[in-house]
Amino acid sequence: MRVLHIITGLGVGGAEQQLRLLLRHLPVHGDVVALTAPGPVAAGLAADGVRVTHLGMRGNRDPAALPRLVRLIRGGGYDLVHTHLYRACLYGRIAARLAGVRAVVATEHSLGDTLIEGRPLTFGVRALYLAGERLGSTTVAVSPTVAGRLRRWGVPAPRIEVVPNGIEADRFRFDPLRRLATRRELGLPDQAYVVGGIGRLVPGKRFDVLVRALARLPGDCRLLLVGGGPEEYALRRTAREAGVADRVLLTGERPALPDGSPGPDLPSLACAMDVLASPSPEEAFGLAAVEGLAAGLPVLYASCPAIEDLPPGAAPAARRVRGGAAEFADALTRVRAAGPPQRDPPEAARHYCVTRSAARLMDVYATALTSASYPASALQGVSSA
Repeated sequence: MRVLHIITGLGVGGAEQQLRLLLRHLPVHGDVVALTAPGPVAAGLAADGVRVTHLGMRGNRDPAALPRLVRLIRGGGYDLVHTHLYRACLYGRIAARLAGVRAVVATEHSLGDTLIEGRPLTFGVRALYLAGERLGSTTVAVSPTVAGRLRRWGVPAPRIEVVPNGIEADRFRFDPLRRLATRRELGLPDQAYVVGGIGRLVPGKRFDVLVRALARLPGDCRLLLVGGGPEEYALRRTAREAGVADRVLLTGERPALPDGSPGPDLPSLACAMDVLASPSPEEAFGLAAVEGLAAGLPVLYASCPAIEDLPPGAAPAARRVRGGAAEFADALTRVRAAGPPQRDPPEAARHYCVTRSAARLMDVYATALTSASYPASALQGVSSA
């Protein structure tokens, strides 16, 4: 089976990194097309042996990109096209159908109650999404919560399949030696209490809440933020204004040491933390929280369908926190007072094993290939992104 994955871009983000991880575990040939600037994940995919093509789109409305994409799909002889993220789902579904591909699967990675990939869910965005969705065989939701949102939007339930995001849980298993080495590489005191945050530095993640919460905590507490993005300067300014600039460490998208050399990987950074906090109020899955659980960390979250969709007790060290800096500071104080955790991953972490997710996705592919059909009239009403 030859599968073409079409994604909007390949910067460092949850959907992009999830695609790379899945491609390592899917037992099919997969190529990738990035509509816009490839970004760091493209280099990682190439290192994995995946062929990555940059389509070179200049913006949301770039009609010349569509025939280029159609030619690329036809030339590749693909059995199935799998699209990821809003713009790629629209262009990719249209191009796949024009190219004659019989099965088109789309994964909805980032649908919230009020936002999709950071853009407001206006009537126009929703209408265009639904018009494009009709061109596909199946829409994959990364959580039951997202599946429910899709149904409320008007996507027919039989067209929706849930395939949760996955992680390589064993990579995150706690190692005390790795914890010590990572802290020393980063210049974190051995005895410091380290609050961790993982994700893109964008307004929706609300990492400023953690900076302000840190100002309410004792001086031996540190904040370790792993990720990059446009809010980095604002977060540094907030830290200065709160008087905690010397206690906040931002690693950037690809962690590096003070001398500029490559820094620890994400599992090592998780080892260095004592608790993971996710103040984002609207998530489609909550991958960072699951990675924190796999590292045996207590997790404080504002929104995490990956945890909320599981039976009670599946993640006993996870707690939902409603509110802002004061509420997170209080919750962090309580977690610290409870003493160091055992650092054993709960059942929730094992539940989201990437091999299980890859197996579920293969079932979706098989069904799409054997039963996909679409009406010729489905192309009507879809004009541009």
